[in-house]
Amino acid sequence: MDALQTMKQSEPSTTTTLKRRLQSRHIAMIAIGGSIGTGLFVASGASVAQAGPGGAIAAYIVIGLMVYFVVTGLGEMAALMPVSGSFAIYGEKYVDEGFGVALGWTYWYSWAVTIAVELVAAQLVMHYWFPGVPGVWWGAAFLVLIFLLNTLSVRGFGESEYWFSLIKVVTVIAFVVTGLLIAAGALRGATAVGWRNFTIGDAPFVGGLHAMMSVALIAGFSFLGTELVGITAGESEHPRTTIPKAVRQIFWRIMLFYVLAIFVIGLLIPYTDPNLLKSDVTDIGMSPFTLVFRHAGLSLAADAMNIVILTAVLSAGNSGTYAATRMLYNLATEGRAPRMFATLSPGGVPRNALYVTMAVGGLCFLTSLTNNQGIYLWLLNTVGITGFIAWLGIAVCHYRFRRGFLKQGYRLEQLPYRAKWFPFGPIFAFVLCLVISLGQDYQAFFASRIDWMEVLSIYVWIPLFVAIWWGYRRRRKSRLVRYEDMEINVWLDRSDKGARSPADMHG
Repeated sequence: MDALQTMKQSEPSTTTTLKRRLQSRHIAMIAIGGSIGTGLFVASGASVAQAGPGGAIAAYIVIGLMVYFVVTGLGEMAALMPVSGSFAIYGEKYVDEGFGVALGWTYWYSWAVTIAVELVAAQLVMHYWFPGVPGVWWGAAFLVLIFLLNTLSVRGFGESEYWFSLIKVVTVIAFVVTGLLIAAGALRGATAVGWRNFTIGDAPFVGGLHAMMSVALIAGFSFLGTELVGITAGESEHPRTTIPKAVRQIFWRIMLFYVLAIFVIGLLIPYTDPNLLKSDVTDIGMSPFTLVFRHAGLSLAADAMNIVILTAVLSAGNSGTYAATRMLYNLATEGRAPRMFATLSPGGVPRNALYVTMAVGGLCFLTSLTNNQGIYLWLLNTVGITGFIAWLGIAVCHYRFRRGFLKQGYRLEQLPYRAKWFPFGPIFAFVLCLVISLGQDYQAFFASRIDWMEVLSIYVWIPLFVAIWWGYRRRRKSRLVRYEDMEINVWLDRSDKGARSPADMHG
């Protein structure tokens, strides 16, 4: 697509383009909604059990640092070039057309299948209250709800996600405050525990580097969704200001939520507690959040956490639907997917892209109800690695964008937002994403008998990504974009020495 088409795509037309109606508060909460879910509320206890409180915190900090570099790099590009499907376009403009296409389809697949995962989790949560109702009915009901929240307008989606995420934020804050009061013995009936659980047994670091690696994988999956700030760029109001503001807020909020929550769990529950390893979405009573609230005298802790976890599931499904729909829309406008997915409703919603995304999520959900669980597990295992491929791609795009920006004679002061620690940041993120992607199931290669079907289900998307990239290169004769040829002047007005996107020029 040429420069003129790129500019038109981002302009806020009344009938044919996406609507810029997402405010800074919406963008921040969408990213929080995508990344704070059952991984924190339910599975965080397993992280403490595996690596001890110190090891779990260290792993989350390292992965959090990687996420910081990914998100700030994405923010630098999105503030200058605010388009829907952001990093797929950045891959085309700053790396290689085939790379961007592969990145876009990978990300769409990841979130489309994630919808199914969240629907399965939702039916398990509802089984807690209504064990006699078939889970398929709950899954279908929530599929319709998510569809309706996404089909009306982008502002309707933003508002629903804002309130979904707010419930989670309030819960985490209440958990941290309550936990610290219990640890200090400030609540009635509570005995101060101090640092006792950080020093028992092998704590604070348990299991060595192997255990920290395992927790790092969990942490990486938990942080997935923070990159949604880039997807929202094409529909954000005043992206030059809202995107940088959201980027600054998102990382530190998510980082503090995860680290402080795990710190509190480590203070109050010894890593040897068998309940930590039992925590999963099928047993809300074993969630570390439930255990701590019960200790504080909240007898209905399990019911309260069930509501929060249901909200988290719906929020993740809601955000995932939005992300997948916008990525497919972008692929269609770029000519990388059927043009029918580029049509918009009067409210600026790409409904055809939404229909097919929900259909894929629904079909994958139905496979979980059949006797052939292998099909569903095959899809599920590929979801995690696709997220890391997206992060890896963002790091590559940012590195090459910044190099091209300076190569063409521009100054860093001309950027609306500038990521720090370049080039260390994107290089660090790239290396760590690569290590985690390749190390997801490294234990399988040391087993007495390798389960090649399981290994293939986990790693299959890596060769598929490469195949899409190189297949496109061969067919379209695309090549690595030279720094001197990168389209930067389209978005940067040299005359006023400031960065201005076409959307800003139109108010």
